[in-house]
Amino acid sequence: MIPEDHTYHNYRLPVPEEFEPVFSHFYYAENNSSGPLTKTLLPSFQTIMVFNFGTKARLVSGAQNEIEVDKCIVLGPIKSAFDYTLPPGAQILVANFKGDAFYRFFGRAFLSGHLPVNPDEVMEENCFTYLWHQLNSITNTQDKADRILDFCRPYLRLQDSTAALLANFKDDTLNPIKSVADETGQTERNIQLMHKKHFGYSAKEVSRYQRFIKAIGLIQDILLSSKNIDWFEIIATCGYYDQSQLIHDFKHFINLSPKNFVRFQQDICQASPE
Repeated sequence: MIPEDHTYHNYRLPVPEEFEPVFSHFYYAENNSSGPLTKTLLPSFQTIMVFNFGTKARLVSGAQNEIEVDKCIVLGPIKSAFDYTLPPGAQILVANFKGDAFYRFFGRAFLSGHLPVNPDEVMEENCFTYLWHQLNSITNTQDKADRILDFCRPYLRLQDSTAALLANFKDDTLNPIKSVADETGQTERNIQLMHKKHFGYSAKEVSRYQRFIKAIGLIQDILLSSKNIDWFEIIATCGYYDQSQLIHDFKHFINLSPKNFVRFQQDICQASPE
């Protein structure tokens, strides 16, 4: 991996308030160095649309299958970490969909993890190839993002009222499926099916992910405070049954043990003292 200096640029672009329920952010990265740069994308349970400009970027799945990104692909929901490589001259712009937003655009959510799909295949027309050609002629990254938003606006459907309840459910002490079923007078099975249909994953899957993300956040906070990690405290605070369940989640989401994750984080801190 090459050092992150002036030859590599990456940053987030916020979205306007109108689109905050739809996109979390845009992400831009370019590699102007003489060698390839490989990064790991951690799971987010978001569906992403990747626009590639310049040299073709490459994705490597957990099964070590390599995929080249030509103009535009859709990945998601991102349920496990995977590597991507930016060769010299590569540029990518990534739109990150929130919750059921992908369903609101395309009328369906993917259930097959981060298998890539050409968005034109989803729309059954070549509108995204046309959009890519427009974006490729725009120099400024913010202008590219604004053009994507303008393009998407007419396709956005109104959010289903039940999906809205699920998307905005915040009480982690309650079962969202049971609570929304009680509130809407529907069966729990019907709410489960709707969640999978609109979001591309079950409420149980995302609950497991949120528990894992909570553990990640606690570990990072402890490392920043230079304290020793009490794994039993992590287990109790995040609601794990035991240490083996914690280890299993780390392996499942990022293919690392908790201790190897800590070593990885410490290596980053040593490489980036600021």
